[in-house]
Order: sequence, then structure tokens, then C-alpha cells
Amino acid sequence: MPENLYQAAQACLLNTRVTEKVDSAKTLWADYQSGDLTMEPLALPAVKEAGRPDLPVLVPPGKLARRKLTTAKGHAALIHAVAHIEFNAINLACDAASRFQGMPDAYYGDWLKVAAEEAHHFTLLQARLAQLGYTYGDFPAHNGLWEMAQRTADNLLYRMAVAPRMMEARGLDVTPGMIDRFRQVGDSQTAEILQIILSDEIGHVEVGSRWFRYLCEQQGLDAEKQYLQIIRTEFRHMVRCPLHKAARLAAGFTEYELAQLEALCDDAAI
Repeated sequence: MPENLYQAAQACLLNTRVTEKVDSAKTLWADYQSGDLTMEPLALPAVKEAGRPDLPVLVPPGKLARRKLTTAKGHAALIHAVAHIEFNAINLACDAASRFQGMPDAYYGDWLKVAAEEAHHFTLLQARLAQLGYTYGDFPAHNGLWEMAQRTADNLLYRMAVAPRMMEARGLDVTPGMIDRFRQVGDSQTAEILQIILSDEIGHVEVGSRWFRYLCEQQGLDAEKQYLQIIRTEFRHMVRCPLHKAARLAAGFTEYELAQLEALCDDAAI
């Protein structure tokens, strides 16, 4: 009997076992492609906390030590930080698919594909950590991505503006620099993994851009103005420059949006 998509996505979200969550995310996307998931509306309990293992220990971002590639531990810690982001991105994608019912079918296909790709990224990084003698959970991490999901739990328009188009878009800006840093220390393996992630993440942010514009159109809103209003009024302190303009344009940002985001950076610098 076909499984309910919303229920299956929430089960993946709540799973606390790392390997099971990763496998579940990949299976969900395969089942969606095969037509083995139903989308009958289903009342589900509200999720306050995503499923995660006991480790890593979660601490405020300011409590995390700087990760220096000049030491073996710092090298592994930076890879671990990226792995933690990818793990949490699985949760955000599954939450987007399970929490917000009543969207077009393509919306759910998009987010299940994102969840599967985030799971693949995590698998690559976990394997790289193992090569270096570490595993996921060996270093502390923060819970910023999920906290942002909680802040936008009741508003899909805000979720699409903030999670993919602000938080994940920041990854488009900083990942090229990380790739260069790993190459400079001779770690081409990690650099290649990050290149895969960067390429896929452009698509993930584009998914957010596309559904943000869809929701704005449905509500009779100007997408550019609405996005910038959300960022200016509630998240302007989180805007960072420089922006990776080419990647952001490919991910659905407009030239006007980028110019306005850069202006916010300039204002913060004054």
C-alpha cells in the first residue's frame, strides 16, 4: 500500500539515527519518482524539535572554536561543520515537505529531491571524516538552521524567503572560499566534495526562489519587494557580503535584489 508523503517525510524528520535518516531521505525521493507516495491531506502532530543523535553537543554559535586548517583537528572540524549543515538541511527539506500541505505536487517533489541530495552530501562528508579518523558528532555544533525553521514554522512564504534564500544562499557565497582553502592545504578530496555541494546548492536555493515567487503571485505580492521587506525588517543583521553574484543569479535572485542586499551590507559597515 502506498505510503503517505507527509507522514513519511515527518518520520524522516523525526528519526534520530543518522544512517536511518540519510537512507530514509534517499528512499523518499525514489518512492516519489516511482509514484509510491500518496498526498492525501493528513493531520500530523506539530514538530518542535527535529530528530538528531545525542552527539554533536549543541552550543551557541559564539561558543564554537575557530577552525584552523593548519592543524589536523581544525581541518576535520571544518569538514564536520559542513557535514552538520548538510544533516540539518535534510531536516529542513523534510519539514518543508511534511509541514506545509496543500501545495502543488511539484513542490513536494522538489523538496524530497533536495532532502535526498543533502543526504548524499552528508554521506560524502561523513566518509571523508572517517578517512581522517573522525565521525559526525566528534565536534560541537550549533542549531541555527533548525532555530530558523522554528521561526518560520507557521508561514511558508517566510520559510522560502529565509531558509533557502537567506541561510542556504549564504553557503553559495562562502563555499568557493572554502574550496580554495582546502586546495591550498592539498586536500583536493574535500575540495571536490564541496564543489559537488556548491553545484547542487544552487539548485536548492533556486527551488526556494521559485516557490517564493509562486506564493507571492498567489497572494498578489511583488516578489522582489516582499523578499527585501522580510530581510530588512527581521533579518538585516544576518546579511553578509561579498555575495557570489553568479551563483545567486543562477539560483533565482535578481540583479535588483543583489544590489539591495549589498546596500544593506554597506549600511552595516557605516
